[in-house]
Amino acid sequence: MDKPLDILIAGGGIGGLTAALALHAKGHRVTVCEATPELKPLGVGINLLPHAVAVLDTLGLLPALRAMAVETSALVFANRHGQEIYRDPRGLDGGYSHPQLSIHRGQLQLKLWDEALARLGAERMHTGERLLGARMVGSQVFAQFQHADGSSGERRADVLIGADGIHSALRRQFYPDEGAPRWNGMMMWRGTSIAKPFLDGRTMVQAGHRLAKFVVYPIAPPAADGTQLINWICDRRLREDGIGGGLSAPSREDWSKPGQLADLLPTFGSWHFPWLDVPGLIQNATQLLEWPMVDRDPLPRWRHGRITLLGDAAHPMYPIGSNGATQAILDAQCLAEQLSVPQSVEAALDAYEAERLPMCAKIVEMNRQEGLDAILDLVEQRAPAGFAQLQDVIDPGEIDTLVRHYKAAAGHRQQR
Repeated sequence: MDKPLDILIAGGGIGGLTAALALHAKGHRVTVCEATPELKPLGVGINLLPHAVAVLDTLGLLPALRAMAVETSALVFANRHGQEIYRDPRGLDGGYSHPQLSIHRGQLQLKLWDEALARLGAERMHTGERLLGARMVGSQVFAQFQHADGSSGERRADVLIGADGIHSALRRQFYPDEGAPRWNGMMMWRGTSIAKPFLDGRTMVQAGHRLAKFVVYPIAPPAADGTQLINWICDRRLREDGIGGGLSAPSREDWSKPGQLADLLPTFGSWHFPWLDVPGLIQNATQLLEWPMVDRDPLPRWRHGRITLLGDAAHPMYPIGSNGATQAILDAQCLAEQLSVPQSVEAALDAYEAERLPMCAKIVEMNRQEGLDAILDLVEQRAPAGFAQLQDVIDPGEIDTLVRHYKAAAGHRQQR
């Protein structure tokens, strides 16, 4: 752009805040409006892939994130008996330029918010403002917000970025007939527990198969007493007819509600691995929340005038392959770069969309086919009781091919 733009971001999540920091670094005047009246470190763990960590590094955040996260050494696929199927070195251990970080989502969001507050200024960071919709008047965008006290207001900008999540008001405005998110019949129970480290204290494990899966990884460095905050996810399929996103999602009132141990122990109560007591970890949960596994169909376009979408508002996807927050961060980087190139605003938004939409649509479709978790299904089908030698069950080359294909499509960039 020839001159700085007034850019309004609706949504103070990971994608929206990264976009705010990246755009501010390019010299633009950025305002963030977050619907939540008060940000708190809520939620559980997420993984940031190395190419997303590289973006945060350019914003000067890596030292602080390293201090609060775990640098993932490997992603291990295992069967429901805890037998290792495949080990994929990650981060610096896997030859990437940057670490892969396992981190508490809420703490990461608060860190990004605090950084944006310090860099943009308090006058540009607003809570308790929920986006209702927007309109174009010439080259200006007018966004309507509802405040936490029930009043309403309007903000003007040169560009509006909808980073307001899977239930995005802007997405609904532009695609009013889209309907509810698509559910694949899988319910997820997410929890955190304080326990002794498992394996090397830096490994992420995905165990099980398409009907029942257990994901576990640490999200904080070991404490003084030797314990560690462990993030875990129990996936259990409730409907077989939803594979590929064939069902409408349960009502929003059923999202993020407290989970019940009684829903998990009949399935996972016997999963005692040589290196981890799964039911013991579940029973010691410090919190337990329940979510449906949902996404939305890829959109034909994100830009409407000088309005565009980012992150889950643009491309919600199943949480497979650690791609949710990662792709939102990559959106933010791309958008900031395009809005700082000498071209029209519309051309910049089109270039952002041309780069990011096809890749994210591809990931959505791959995740509907289980992504890398398809490895687990193959082994379960061929050796449900476990195996003595993995090569008797599956050709390691078959696994390597699956991994390379998925990682290339998802934007992994290893240096060796």
